[in-house]
Amino acid sequence: MPTTPLRPRALFAMGRSHRDALFPPEAVRRLSLSCEIDPELLVEDFAQVPGLAGLDDVELLITSWGCPPLDAAVLARMPRLKAVVHAAGSVKHHVTQACWDRGLLVSTAAAANAVPVAEYTVAAVLFANKRVLEIAGHYREHHAVEDWTLRFPGFGNHRRTVGLVGASLVGRKVLELLRPFDFELLLADPLLDHATARALGARLVELDELLAGCDVVSLHAPALPETHHLLDARRLALLPDGATLVNTARGSLVDQHALTAEVSSGRIHAVLDVTEPEVLPATSPLYTLPNVLLTPHIAGSLGGELRRITISAIEEVERYCAGSEFAHPVTRAALAVSA
Repeated sequence: MPTTPLRPRALFAMGRSHRDALFPPEAVRRLSLSCEIDPELLVEDFAQVPGLAGLDDVELLITSWGCPPLDAAVLARMPRLKAVVHAAGSVKHHVTQACWDRGLLVSTAAAANAVPVAEYTVAAVLFANKRVLEIAGHYREHHAVEDWTLRFPGFGNHRRTVGLVGASLVGRKVLELLRPFDFELLLADPLLDHATARALGARLVELDELLAGCDVVSLHAPALPETHHLLDARRLALLPDGATLVNTARGSLVDQHALTAEVSSGRIHAVLDVTEPEVLPATSPLYTLPNVLLTPHIAGSLGGELRRITISAIEEVERYCAGSEFAHPVTRAALAVSA
């Protein structure tokens, strides 16, 4: 009589609040159909659990925000570890060189997390061209309606030019969602060719040309040494008067002092979900400027949107346990040029 193959042992490694939000009982029950996992066993810091039993037979880590770095010392405690399924976006915080040296398989839910970021971006683009923020502020203050065309000549979303910096997962999703609108779409990405850009629905241009020719510019590049302050004072000055900069990527892509000077002058507008630093000083004018919409890094998956990440991670676990390849693998080479 044939024996039933042993299911691989899995372990949660993430912040407790994230585990509770991402993997409620029904999600754990589905995971348990493919792997052995103890819903009560959670690692937030390997250094704080030196006596944690049974790590030597862990084959699969299910990680998310708050996962401790998987360095050589940690991996030494898990000699059978073969794969990491990340129920979040970037794996850069915890997947170290030691993971690649071990030859671990790595998966991410970045594609699932890209959806709400793209949706936020599209809303920002549409509201920016319609001057919703400024009109709402004026209406709230004066309780009066005026001829908005006189105040904002040419405003609206018909035949406006929107530029995306970076063809990341989010950037590509934004292009997809913007396709039905009457926009001219420009794209700047040094790793892309013209044919690929056309297939994505955009025209590939150099960054300076994009900045100078767009009504709205949205950032979707990764935070790398070569993208630090990619938009400096010179490049911000290229934006046309009245243009809007949208940043849902990383605050380090923009010179914060130069941006603050530009928006403080009233020359351009900004929608900022990320800043440098992540929480600005209380004295920052970006909190109160009427031409700036500042949100506290909420574009990514929150609330009910987390379910999309949960499903993505569970499906990757199921693929691994069935002996199939990941649908959303992460490679060392791709990670070097991505978020």
